[in-house]
Amino acid sequence: MTVKSFRLWALVLLFPIRLPAQSLDPQAYQHPAIETWPTYNGDYTGQRYSTLSEINASNVNTLGLAWTHKVDFGSGSYAQQASEGRRIKSTPLLLDGVLYFTITDNVWAMDALTGRELWHYSWPNNRAIHVANRGVAIYKSWLYFMTPDNYLVSLNLKDGKEHWRQQIADVKDDYFSAASPLVIGNHVIVGPGNNDNVRAWLESRDPETGAQQWKWWVDPAPGEPGSDTWPDDATMAKGGGFPWLTGTYDPQLNLYYFGTGNGVPEDRKPHPTDHGDSLYTASVVALNPDTGKLVWAYQITPHDTHDYDAGQTPILFDGEFKGKQRKLLVQVSRNGYYFLLDRVTGEHLVTTKYMPQTNWATGIDKQGRPVPDYEKDASPAGALVSPYPIGATNWWAPAFDPKRGLVFANVSRTWAYFTTSGYGRFRSPPEYATYAIDYKTGIVVWSHELGDKSAVLISGLLNTAGGVLFGGDSVGNFIAMDPGSGRTLWHTNLGQFVTNAAMTYRLYGRQYVLVAANDCWFAFALPEPRVVVSASLKK
Repeated sequence: MTVKSFRLWALVLLFPIRLPAQSLDPQAYQHPAIETWPTYNGDYTGQRYSTLSEINASNVNTLGLAWTHKVDFGSGSYAQQASEGRRIKSTPLLLDGVLYFTITDNVWAMDALTGRELWHYSWPNNRAIHVANRGVAIYKSWLYFMTPDNYLVSLNLKDGKEHWRQQIADVKDDYFSAASPLVIGNHVIVGPGNNDNVRAWLESRDPETGAQQWKWWVDPAPGEPGSDTWPDDATMAKGGGFPWLTGTYDPQLNLYYFGTGNGVPEDRKPHPTDHGDSLYTASVVALNPDTGKLVWAYQITPHDTHDYDAGQTPILFDGEFKGKQRKLLVQVSRNGYYFLLDRVTGEHLVTTKYMPQTNWATGIDKQGRPVPDYEKDASPAGALVSPYPIGATNWWAPAFDPKRGLVFANVSRTWAYFTTSGYGRFRSPPEYATYAIDYKTGIVVWSHELGDKSAVLISGLLNTAGGVLFGGDSVGNFIAMDPGSGRTLWHTNLGQFVTNAAMTYRLYGRQYVLVAANDCWFAFALPEPRVVVSASLKK
C-alpha cells in the first residue's frame, strides 16, 4: 500500500461523509458548548466562553486556515441585492458535526469538517428590511428561524424541508425580524422589530405546531403596572421598545432575560424636565418563559431621547460581590454605561461610565440609572452628544472570562450633533476598541485599539479556556488577544472585515475556530499532526 492510498483509506475510516443531524438532546443546553453549539451564544449564559483549550496562548500563533466557504445564494434571492442583507451576521449552531446558519432569507446546513454545503433553504422574495439575520434555534429534529417579513419557519434538520410557517407580524405595517429565536423547554421565544410608532412585544410559540403560547407587551395597557410612567395613553399605545436581540436564560431560576429597545417616538424637541420613564422601554427584563409574566425589570435609559436602547446581551454568571456569592447579570449597554444587577431580584449593584466621554447624563440616581441632561437633547442649534445614535456598543456580542472576572465588549468612541432637523447627522468618525471591564467595579482594566477611524466594526467576541480572546478589528483582521492584558497574540487579514462573533468547536479531537467576513466563512485550526506510516505499509 502506498502512502497516498493509505492516507485516503484512513480519511474514509476516520472522517465519513457528514450527514445532517437527526435530533438535539435537550440536555445539550445544560452542558458547555464543545461538540455542540446549540444556541446563538453557545449556551444560555451569554458568556461566549468556551472550555476548549487545545488552541491556547502558547500555540495560537501557529493557527492556520483549515477551510473556507463562500456562500452561494442561488438565483433570485433578494438578499443578493442588498449589501447588508448578504452579510453573515449569524452565529452558526453546531450539532453532530453539522453547522446551521442564516443570511436574511436563507438557511444553510454545512459540514463542520470541510465547509461543504449540505442543503440550502431559500425564503421567497419579500420587501421587508434586510438588515440582518442572527441565526436559528433547534428543538429535537427541527430548526427555527425568523424571516425578514416576520414568519417563524420550522425546517427539518435532515434536509431543510419546510415543516410549518406561522406569521408573527405583518410586513405591511413595517415590522421586520432579524433576531435568532431561543428554545427554552417547549417554548420558541421570538419577537419582531419596528422603527415606527407601534406597540412592542415578545412572544412564545409551540415548537411542534407554531401556535402562540403567550405574548408580553413592552408598553403596558392603560391601568397596568408601568402605565403611570408614560405621558399619556396615546403615546404608550405606540411606544415601541422592541426586543431585537436574543436573550439569556437561567434554568434554576427559570427566568428569561433580555433587553428592550428605545421608545418610539423619541422626543427630539425641547421639552420640560419631567418626562416620565416610559416603562418598559430601554430596560433589562426578566420573564417567566412558561407564562410570559414579568418577574422584574430594570430600566437602563429612562425615557430615552437619543436611541440608546438596552437590547445588548445580558451576561449571566455566579460570582462574589462584597464578600457574598450572588447570581449576577451584567450588561455593557449602548448608552455608554455598565450595569451589574442581581439576577434573582433585579437589584442594582454597580453602575459606571465605561466610555469616559459619555456626556448625555448629569450623574446617577439612587437606583443606579443615569440622570438625563436635557441640555443634550436635540435642539435647533444642535447639542454635541456622546455616544452617537448607534451607541457606544450595539448588537455585536460581548464575552466573559470566569477565571479573571472580566467582561469584554467592542466599543466605539463617538460624538454627534443632535438637531431637530438632522438628528445625529453630523458625526465624528468612530474610534474602535476592545474593552475589558472588572465585573465587580465596572472599571476598564485594559483596552485594545482596533484601527482605522473611517472603517466599520461589527465584530463580536469569543473567549476560551485556552487564554485566548478572539475578535475582529476595523480593517479586516481576525485577531487573538490575551484576555488578561489585551496584547495581540496572533492575527490574520481576511481581506474584508469580520461581520459576526467567532465560535469554536471540537470535531474528531481537533479544535476549530470559525468566523465570518461578509459572505465568506473561515475555519482555523492548529497544524495537523504528521501521518507516520510503518515500513510494512509502504510495501
